[in-house]
Amino acid sequence: MHRRRLVRVPASSANLGPGFDVLGAALDLHMEVEVQETGRFAVHTDLAIARDRRNLCVRGFAALHEPDRFEFTIRSDIPLSGGLGTSAAAIVAGLVAADSIFELGADVLAEATRIEGHPDNAAAALLGGFVLCTDGRVERFLPPPALEALLVVPEQPVRTAKARQALPSRIPLSDAVFNVAHASLLVLGLARGDLGLIGRGLGDRLHQPRRAHLYPRSWELVQQARSLGALGATISGAGPTVLVWCDFESTGGVMARLREAADGWAEVLRVPFTEAGTEIRTL
Repeated sequence: MHRRRLVRVPASSANLGPGFDVLGAALDLHMEVEVQETGRFAVHTDLAIARDRRNLCVRGFAALHEPDRFEFTIRSDIPLSGGLGTSAAAIVAGLVAADSIFELGADVLAEATRIEGHPDNAAAALLGGFVLCTDGRVERFLPPPALEALLVVPEQPVRTAKARQALPSRIPLSDAVFNVAHASLLVLGLARGDLGLIGRGLGDRLHQPRRAHLYPRSWELVQQARSLGALGATISGAGPTVLVWCDFESTGGVMARLREAADGWAEVLRVPFTEAGTEIRTL
């Protein structure tokens, strides 16, 4: 039997400002992974990623079944080192392929969270839309129709491990209160489709300011976003990509101004939020 699956997984942005390790959103960039039973193991890709068992697609698959008899072909338009959930997409793709091929009925999100260490990227990649992750459960809601996203993707990457190390073990109570309040505003704004509330809810004192020294240009752009006509901006995941939140009517003008600001050090992309999560086909 030569079983074969094609899995398509969206990119994701996590934290969304105040929602550290809790909030995430799916974005309309994708990783495609074809998994085929051939009787031997191999990884085929043009990407600068591992081609052995260290590969995250393979690790995801191996969490549910031995990959020795399968070949993995990986394509992706998600930037590899930008804080756009490429690791979560790869892990989810491997898990979903194994779960489908062997009809396991696995808790894919729980497995992905165990491997990743936090659920926000994996939940957004798996389910699509916006996600709120707490107590091992996920609440999902759709992107407001008038909300658009722009990405500023720097040429110089920052390692996620280094970004994590920049965080303190304790934070002041005032900063915790600030983040709880702003995360609440952001979720309320997303649920209501109220762009004003969304813009007010993007503030953060927990992780972004403490990582600013790792990507000073990205952080400067976050602080300038409103003056450029955006609702606001957040560092995507561990960075250094900047997620710029826009009203659809102003997106074109904001994009032009962002290109001027990012000239020479980053690429600006118009990438919609997407309600579509992981898709799988039997080939």
